[in-house]
Amino acid sequence: MAQKSMAPLGTQISYALKARGVDVVFGIPGVHNQELYRGLEEAGLRHILARHEQGAGFMADGYARATGRAGVAFVITGPGLCNIMTALGQAYSDSVPLLVFSSCLDDIETRKGQLHQMKDQLAAAATVCDWSELAQSDAQVYRLMDQAFAEFAQQRPRPKHIQIPITSLAAAAQAAPAAQPLPRAPAPVAGDIAKSCRDAALGEKAVGYFRGGRARGFRDAVIAAAGCCKLYHLRRAGGG
Repeated sequence: MAQKSMAPLGTQISYALKARGVDVVFGIPGVHNQELYRGLEEAGLRHILARHEQGAGFMADGYARATGRAGVAFVITGPGLCNIMTALGQAYSDSVPLLVFSSCLDDIETRKGQLHQMKDQLAAAATVCDWSELAQSDAQVYRLMDQAFAEFAQQRPRPKHIQIPITSLAAAAQAAPAAQPLPRAPAPVAGDIAKSCRDAALGEKAVGYFRGGRARGFRDAVIAAAGCCKLYHLRRAGGG
């Protein structure tokens, strides 16, 4: 189905993700984030349902490691986000690109005791993510989404979190702008590789360990540096 120029923001997010190369989303639907789920099928996204958000997070993590593409997950407010934080913390340590969308309450200052209420959900996610941001409009959501994918491509890939108020997810929103070409990752510096090889060759017990993160995508450079070590462990990551 063709994307509509105006539709609920939750639906527009699915179309925006599809336009940016996402094919599968992991997660658990709930009363708070149901608007995120309305557009999945019509946008052509496959959804993998988990029994627990931690499982959804680790499935998205595994998907990212196996494919070299970002793992995307949808979770609900409060406990849903807290449950996926273990996977986010692991992804942060291992340089895995995960993008998590969560719902959030519209008002926590004047209304106490709401379902799944937290003191500071945004700050909680920030402890295990590269960044955790609130998006209250369609423009903010699309900007943060594009920022996440650009940083995955050009910088050390680490998890990102975008939270969106429940009312904003249901509000009418414009379609996302066309996806822009992603920036290229910086190429390895030949001089640095040569120096590493010389240093490794001089060592009696030089050991190299290459994995994910910046090693991904630089296959020839990694193999050249690893060949200078007496012992190395090369772990394949995302076709790199």
